[in-house]
Amino acid sequence: MSEIKIPIYDPRPEIAALRGEIDAAIKRVIDSGRFILGPEVEAFEREAAAYLGVKHAVGLNSGTDALVIGLRALGIGPGDEVITTPFTFFATAEAISLVGATPVFVDIDPRTFNIDPALIPAAISDRTRAIVPVHLYGQAAEMDPILKIAREHGLKVLEDTAQAFGGEYKGRKLGTLGDAGAFSFFPTKNLGGFGDGGLLATNSDEVAEKARMLRAHGARRKYENELLGYNSRLDALQAAVLRVKLRHLDEFNQSRRRVARAYGERLGTLPNLVLPYEAPHVGHVFHQYTVRVPADRRNAITAGLADRGISTIVYYPVPVHRLPVYAHAQSDLPAAEEVAKQVLSLPMGPLLDVRHAVPRVASALQSLL
Repeated sequence: MSEIKIPIYDPRPEIAALRGEIDAAIKRVIDSGRFILGPEVEAFEREAAAYLGVKHAVGLNSGTDALVIGLRALGIGPGDEVITTPFTFFATAEAISLVGATPVFVDIDPRTFNIDPALIPAAISDRTRAIVPVHLYGQAAEMDPILKIAREHGLKVLEDTAQAFGGEYKGRKLGTLGDAGAFSFFPTKNLGGFGDGGLLATNSDEVAEKARMLRAHGARRKYENELLGYNSRLDALQAAVLRVKLRHLDEFNQSRRRVARAYGERLGTLPNLVLPYEAPHVGHVFHQYTVRVPADRRNAITAGLADRGISTIVYYPVPVHRLPVYAHAQSDLPAAEEVAKQVLSLPMGPLLDVRHAVPRVASALQSLL
């Protein structure tokens, strides 16, 4: 095709814009000879904690490890039940299972794609110990009612903030409202590294100390292992890159909002299309721009956009409770099952061209609906 393809996400424009700062940061690490933890990671942890407004930020190997270690640091383990959403990446539920607990899936609000707080109380049992809300696509879950329920029942709250670094709920940064917040630095994320990486944020000294032990084979001091832990240390090279990108995060998140507004202006009048909902008290950071299309047309729309050089992705085609690994625990969660048949994520990124790429996507989508 003669037209330039529009990928679902392209990290290269961001890298090009920050290339001088990134190259200097990488050189600094190479010259230091310190590649795992060390002063670069410590500096990133301080800067991330200051940005989020929490006492502690613990650098980890991945977002999945942040969930696993976060749950364990909060005291969740075998025999416990943890309430979460079925409409999320598999790692959310996987982490619950990996610590020996049982995920209990509660249906979603189809407007936000996030867990519906009104349905949580009915899922609480004598074994329930925690709630893991997910801020999907960069949109905050409704945290006030979730936290109220948690307080009333003595439950811990671990926020899965993998897709929402920099997002807000009523003026507070996501990942800081519950007992802890888990973040991912996978390269496609709003704050993405050059490989895997993760972070656990918390105001609890005890949770932070346990997380630091768990990331280093359960030891406070080398060769004095007190717990069975993990090798989940953040690399210094990743920390150095993330320090650069953190300085520009608010600017890039604002750019994502501009892209989302440009989409909304062009797509808002199209029939058979539901645009992302944005609550007025939420600082949506649009990790994805996810629309809903008619279920019976999604495959044809996806193929038609691909023919026009436009990439799309379905996040997520199968709700977690319908995956084979959780077949034994299947339940009827109609909202999650309905939106899984309809969602379609369009190209998104802070430097996506709103003058050419967005109109092209919108025109193509209009011709296919």
